[in-house]
Amino acid sequence: MRVDVAGRAGRNVPRFEDEPMSIVSTEQRHAFEVFPKRDLAIVRGEGATLYDESGRAYIDCVAGVGVASVGHANPDVVSAVGEQARTLITCPGIFYNDVRARLLEKLASITPPSVSRAFLCNSGTEANEAAIKLAMHATGRRRFVCAMRGFHGRTMGALSATHKHRNAFEPLLGGFDFVPFNNVDKLRAAVSDETAAVIVEVVQGEGGVRLGDAAYFAAAREICDAHEALLVVDEVQTGFCRTGRFFACEHHGVQPDILCLAKAMAGGVPMGAVLVGDGVKAEVGMHGSTFGGNPLACAASLATIEVMEREGLAERARAKGARFADAFGRRPCAGVRDVRQVGLMIGIELKERARPHIEALMARGVLALPAGPTVIRLLPPLVIEDEALDEVAARLHEVLGE
Repeated sequence: MRVDVAGRAGRNVPRFEDEPMSIVSTEQRHAFEVFPKRDLAIVRGEGATLYDESGRAYIDCVAGVGVASVGHANPDVVSAVGEQARTLITCPGIFYNDVRARLLEKLASITPPSVSRAFLCNSGTEANEAAIKLAMHATGRRRFVCAMRGFHGRTMGALSATHKHRNAFEPLLGGFDFVPFNNVDKLRAAVSDETAAVIVEVVQGEGGVRLGDAAYFAAAREICDAHEALLVVDEVQTGFCRTGRFFACEHHGVQPDILCLAKAMAGGVPMGAVLVGDGVKAEVGMHGSTFGGNPLACAASLATIEVMEREGLAERARAKGARFADAFGRRPCAGVRDVRQVGLMIGIELKERARPHIEALMARGVLALPAGPTVIRLLPPLVIEDEALDEVAARLHEVLGE
């Protein structure tokens, strides 16, 4: 029997008393959709396993796009969030807070020594937005040099620093120039005394899991110093043990002036951070965030970092990434052009489009991501079991061999 239920603004929303709710149809009906949806409704997670509405299990190599590094429903994070929710959920930055203070102290102790103070926000794109503003304010300049294939977010400032997704939204912020990743000569030619900052990822995630090399980052540091420009390192996807070090810049000894973090920072609770060195100043009121640094997210982040340290997740990512590379590499696939891997950040570049193979993997119980049209990207939780990684390699061989 059809029943009309009064909705917002006097509209009637049709409901059916005898029809059970469909997760898919309900989202399709009400979501302002911007995601390329897959025909799968996820309702529960544990460790590196996700479950759909029918109870089928999937090996998760998406991890919320690199978010769930300590695993889904990690008991320490769950406990910390529950305890904090019963104590104090929100506290704006105009007041001091005990949990926020502990997190700020922890971040200063684990990040590179060149950065020591943090502005807390809610996402990676917010972190990059803040970095752009802070670089402008610190230098008095308005020009930036970024990398081709780089990705820094979808809000207008972060999108201005991003190489793709731009055309439909131009004009964006002016003053952003793009040079090939890992090309020192092009970088040197692009940076001048008018440059506020060079913005770069250590590993380009959305750009195809492309690894930066030590010589490039050493040159970037030297070039920025020569022109009194800032070096902004975006570790939104690579930070917090993903690449086998707590932060990917540690692989190359990079000392950033500004470090952008998010994704795995709080075990799945939305959180981001911008860490800055002593040379970056701010005036009170020039930036802010209603939810940034709220006690709930801070408690989740403290618990997440504690798990990472206690369980040695950076070392585990290094070992498990090597195990996967060995297991997958034992059987060459004719359709694979290249495999790029650092820790548990893995990109498999194909000679054809990746999407059909990602769908075939899902049908076999493995969830993976694209990174551009021809790259399969794997970002499993760092707590994934060895047997599950071996299963992922086996399923990849199946679908790539078809």
